Amino acid sequence: MPRIVVDVMPKPEILDPQGKAIAGALPRIGLTGFAGVRQGKRFELTVDGEVTGEILEQARHAATTLLSNPVIEDVTRVEVIEEDGQ
Repeated sequence: MPRIVVDVMPKPEILDPQGKAIAGALPRIGLTGFAGVRQGKRFELTVDGEVTGEILEQARHAATTLLSNPVIEDVTRVEVIEEDGQ
C-alpha cells in the first residue's frame, strides 16, 4: 500500500529546546561535526488504493489543519512513498 509522508518542523523563529538538547548531547558521544539540530515530526498516512490528486490534496489539507500547528510549525513535505520504499 502506498503511503503519504508528512514532515512538520518548528518555524525558524521558534525555539526548539529538544533540538538544542540533542545538539548538546552529540559531542558527549563523540559526534562533533554538527552545528545544530532541529527536531520535527513525521507522519505516515497509509492509503487504501491508489494515490490520486484528490487523496494527495486531502493529505495536504490534513497536514495544514490537523497534523501541524500553523502558528509555530511549517509543513515541509507532503510526498508519496510507494510500498517498496521508493
